[in-house]
Amino acid sequence: MARLESLKNDESLHDFDPTLLALTVEEAARRLSIGRTTMYGLIRGGSVQTVPFGRSRRVPVQGLIDYLTQRMQTGSNHAVA
Repeated sequence: MARLESLKNDESLHDFDPTLLALTVEEAARRLSIGRTTMYGLIRGGSVQTVPFGRSRRVPVQGLIDYLTQRMQTGSNHAVA
């Protein structure tokens, strides 16, 4: 029950907007439940695409979906029997 209360009070849940089409790196990392440094590594390695907006970059939500789809397909080839 205490865990549920802490989730209700978590600010990141209030900031979640499912209508966003492009996310900051931090938002994208949060959606994947990974750290910011790991997210930057995925971007640097070309696994996740970004789009420039002025002096900043955004991660398209579709890019995260594509990344997860690719991981699921390669992961199914390496499934443990």
